[in-house]
Amino acid sequence: MAVEEENLDDVISSLIDDDAGGDDSAPNGMPGFPEVSGEVSEHPINLTERAAKQISKIKNDENLDENLYLRVAVEGGGCSGLSYKLGFDIRTDEDNIYESQGIEVIVDPKHIIYLNGIEIDYPDGLDARGFTFENPNASEACGCGSSFAV
Repeated sequence: MAVEEENLDDVISSLIDDDAGGDDSAPNGMPGFPEVSGEVSEHPINLTERAAKQISKIKNDENLDENLYLRVAVEGGGCSGLSYKLGFDIRTDEDNIYESQGIEVIVDPKHIIYLNGIEIDYPDGLDARGFTFENPNASEACGCGSSFAV
């Protein structure tokens, strides 16, 4: 059981941007992140049916705890400046919770401005497999689709 806990800790720590904490002088409180403004839409995180099915499958196949939510996040890095992070995590008091396709999704409020209106899909054809991100806030994206700029 200790190995499973250690792996979960690694996953959780990889989802949390260590730099996202303390610099209140940076735009949106996130050092190195460009400032983005606007109101949060009614449905800021949108999963396609295929993505929701894959997320449910992963959670069931891995026998993950029911107290874990899908976390969608961003962190500095990647070839376009910001990278998407997707994984299972424990909800904190600071997190916002959204529902899409029956899946409860948690997002740190500092990240939602970069993710507002995003659609997450899971194509599983021969030419594409894995989670993809269609982000209306992105001014550019890398070729692989895992990072973006605003």
